[in-house]
Amino acid sequence: MLKIAHHEIYNHPLPDKHRFPMEKYDLIPQQLLYEGTCTKDNFFEPEIPNNKHFFTVHTPEYFFDLLNITLSKKEERKIGFPLSEQLIAREMIIADGTMKASEYALEHGVAMNIAGGTHHAFTNSGEGFCMLNDQAIAARYLQKKKLANKILIVDLDVHQGNGTAEIFKNDTSVFTFSMHGKTNYPFHKEQSDLDIPLDNETKDEEYLSLLKNTLPKLIKEQQPDFIFYQCGVDILESDKLGKLSVSPEGCKERDRFVLQTCFDQKIPVMCSMGGGYSQDIKIIVEAHANTYRLVQEIFF
Repeated sequence: MLKIAHHEIYNHPLPDKHRFPMEKYDLIPQQLLYEGTCTKDNFFEPEIPNNKHFFTVHTPEYFFDLLNITLSKKEERKIGFPLSEQLIAREMIIADGTMKASEYALEHGVAMNIAGGTHHAFTNSGEGFCMLNDQAIAARYLQKKKLANKILIVDLDVHQGNGTAEIFKNDTSVFTFSMHGKTNYPFHKEQSDLDIPLDNETKDEEYLSLLKNTLPKLIKEQQPDFIFYQCGVDILESDKLGKLSVSPEGCKERDRFVLQTCFDQKIPVMCSMGGGYSQDIKIIVEAHANTYRLVQEIFF
């Protein structure tokens, strides 16, 4: 059975006209339940985990500054959210969702988190709506429990996974692959193990060709026993922050290819949703819902 991490805290109140579409975290599960793609049994509720899990990725100094809300105003501006106890609890619960979903993925072949994909969180700082790097924390969690050795992070959000690249830059046990907009945020890119920068207005054919020519070779070379998939839908042409020109059909085909490849290779995969900033919230929800529909179709 597909297991999906979700918690009501995911939809965090923000100031009016804030550009982050928090409401999607309620709308996605509602849509999946309404159309019958999922039932209530598919969802599980994560909680605040032991702090020790965060210290495998983040420095204690940064973590406690975050926890105690003692970051500087400049550091808070880089994150992009007004800091509060509830927001920090939300971030910790998202990380727990990804850790627990990674264990479910080992059991069922795949698992998902309605939120997560916080790939701009560095070892000792946060930025770009990211504070604690959920997939990095979960990768360390699996390794410490000896549930996985070689891990591949496939980051197909339109923005480079700069925090993830920094966290694992000297670690050969985790391979970081990011395919992202060349001229988009972050404007200073880190070096992933493999980066594929894309020109503005890249369309379906070129995007999918690059992915299909890269991922199978990468899996063959790296032989991962677990994959984390950051499946942001901000590659869409309609995205306010994206700059690419991928259609909803192209985005769905991207997900189909990644998920089918994992299924065919028998590699467990855990999916965190990542970004999506189209003006029309219905476009964001539909693109994310496609990922869940495909998981059910391919794996179950």
